[in-house]
Amino acid sequence: MTAPLPHLPLSPPRIVRGFDPLPEGFERPVIAIGNFDGVHRGHQAVIGAAHALARDLGRPAIVLTFEPHPRRFFAPAKPMFRITPVPLKAAVTVAFGVDAVIEFVFDAAFAGLTAAEFVDDVLITRYAASGVVVGHDFHFGKGREGSPAFLQHHAHRHDLPVVVVEPVLEADTPVSSSAIRDALVAGDIATANHLLGYRWLVQAEVVHGDARGRTLGYPTANMRLDAACGLRHGIYAVRVRVDGIMRAGVASFGRRPTFDDGAPLLETHLFDFSGDLYGKQPEVEFLAWLRPELKFDDVDALVVQMDRDSAGARAIAARPPDPRAPSLLG
Repeated sequence: MTAPLPHLPLSPPRIVRGFDPLPEGFERPVIAIGNFDGVHRGHQAVIGAAHALARDLGRPAIVLTFEPHPRRFFAPAKPMFRITPVPLKAAVTVAFGVDAVIEFVFDAAFAGLTAAEFVDDVLITRYAASGVVVGHDFHFGKGREGSPAFLQHHAHRHDLPVVVVEPVLEADTPVSSSAIRDALVAGDIATANHLLGYRWLVQAEVVHGDARGRTLGYPTANMRLDAACGLRHGIYAVRVRVDGIMRAGVASFGRRPTFDDGAPLLETHLFDFSGDLYGKQPEVEFLAWLRPELKFDDVDALVVQMDRDSAGARAIAARPPDPRAPSLLG
């Protein structure tokens, strides 16, 4: 089962914090549960099944997810490359057909809930769920004791329908967040976008840099991504939404080895644009990989290559969009 077509353009989601009451009109929801990092095609199948069940029951469809990611809670010292950070994850989730997102704080108290307590206290007592939808590999409760089979058995005692969604396969392999991370680490934007089912995107505040790009004729919007971002350092063709307007551009993610070899930074040059972006939080979607990050012998050689990169990015942005990986930004 697939999700409905995304609602475009991406817009701010309705978020309910864990244990807060549901807004009026959201009573007796169908709840899709999972971490949904990336909101990829497999996640979209879960959302689509929840949307269909909610439509049949005449109830709202809601996603219940957890922040921080449980892996970050259990291993805080181990960096975790989040495909889609909060709150962008909630906005992408809502774009695929749910009415709201419940975000539970994954802390020691929540991690200590048994699987039975999660079903009884959260799904039934707290939210009076009309139905529950999970993926085939969903586990929950203290020690991950809860499985889809446990959920179905326990919920049956309360006449609560549970739908377990089978994996979405790509070349006989389940679409997964791990596979998408691996693609992004390799700079393989085409594969990442295909597995996601939309163009991968990031969002962060534009911060002040050293203004070096301006002196080279390529002013950039500089954004610090999460320190655990594993995207391969290199040059990418991108599109950027600023104040609701989409613009093509070319972006560099890396340490600037020609100059300072500093902390990783996403530096995006927007074509045919002039203006002050400081303090704004534009969304940047990735179209294609152009080349790896390189160290140049001098600035003149760098500018020549930047001219080539810009021409390549313009050509890619002008192509008809791939229907398998649409833009969520409009």
